[in-house]
Amino acid sequence: MGSFQKRTAIRIAAVSILLSSVASPLSWFSARENAEDSIVSQAIEETERLLHHLDAIDLTGKNANENAILAAKTIVGGLFDIAEIYDRRGLTLAESMTGEGEKIEAKLPKHGIPHHTEAYYESMNLSNKLWVMRVFVPLRNSAKDMSSPITGYFEGVRIVPAWQKDQIFNNSMIAALMVCLASILCGASIYPVVINLAADNERKAREVLESHISMMEALGRAIAKRDSDTGMHNYRVAWISARIAEVMGVKGSAMQSLIAGSFLHDVGKIGIPDAILLKPGKLDPEELTVMRTHVALGKEIVDGMGWLDGANHVVEAHHEKWNGTGYPNNIMGESIPIAARIFAVADVFDALCSKRPYKQPMGFAQAMDILEKDTGSHFDPSVMAVFRSMARGIYDRLENCTENEARELLEDRVRMHFEL
Repeated sequence: MGSFQKRTAIRIAAVSILLSSVASPLSWFSARENAEDSIVSQAIEETERLLHHLDAIDLTGKNANENAILAAKTIVGGLFDIAEIYDRRGLTLAESMTGEGEKIEAKLPKHGIPHHTEAYYESMNLSNKLWVMRVFVPLRNSAKDMSSPITGYFEGVRIVPAWQKDQIFNNSMIAALMVCLASILCGASIYPVVINLAADNERKAREVLESHISMMEALGRAIAKRDSDTGMHNYRVAWISARIAEVMGVKGSAMQSLIAGSFLHDVGKIGIPDAILLKPGKLDPEELTVMRTHVALGKEIVDGMGWLDGANHVVEAHHEKWNGTGYPNNIMGESIPIAARIFAVADVFDALCSKRPYKQPMGFAQAMDILEKDTGSHFDPSVMAVFRSMARGIYDRLENCTENEARELLEDRVRMHFEL
């Protein structure tokens, strides 16, 4: 299992557990509430039926008290342990209770005169761990016509028996466990879908990235075709720049932009006339002015190319100098992008150590003497401080290195930093 798959599995499992931990108690509570509602609904229905049968609904007649007392005694011992019947003013007409009801009657919260227009109930846990439900039912001559006048009130108290508590608890627990299991199964079923989608997206992203890198290499080869000095140079300076940047802690998109910018730093030379670009001798002032336009031309090429946008930091500023005497913008110090400052060291070092049609390669010591001399004027001292400690190893690795070997070195950094 890859690292992405492990992270995905852990995250889906965490979400599933979180959902389960939230939904299961809610499911348990909902199941318990539904069980209570069912008990109360049944009690209200049976009570109203019995009260109608015993003629204890219309509590205004001469036999109202007798009917109420009979009804209270009949109801007690069945669904309720305490039964009280009130007239429409809320005055008690009858009260009856079982032995268990007598034990808890004093512990029940007191209430005022009933005045509710609809049935409701209270669920209570008394101090002796008894679960009690108290029901209030307004009485009407018609149980269906809620607009008919209230003739009295019924109050019933039920001590929920142990078997019923166990039944409610078990049913609620089963509902909670079902929700928990559903959450886990949902997470398990989502995992392969997410992995497949992620793999597909990764494959497509890799294809796009590889096409971008191929485009970068194509531009580099186009430069090399026009300027034979830059073919191998592009691979070498991009690799050196990446090595320096790694030690300096550059990562992610900043590293990718540095590699692309270093490889394409001279892309603007495509627009320089051959007579100037391939001139074997020194350029005159006018020709030098034209040559320097390759910076602006290069920036125009890489600007607006999406992932290559970051490369313009090197392309535009690779000829700037730490003391501000470079071109084209004469910026100085830390105003120069860090990628361009890193590249400047890599570019000059490779140019000094490489064979060109117009010169032989310098030795390591001679090249380093020139870089040291220009530190603080041309080069950023902090970049040189990093490069100084690794320069010998870089020199030894690139000495006598072929173009294919240089390409392989860069491809290794590309695979690492572009996650290919």
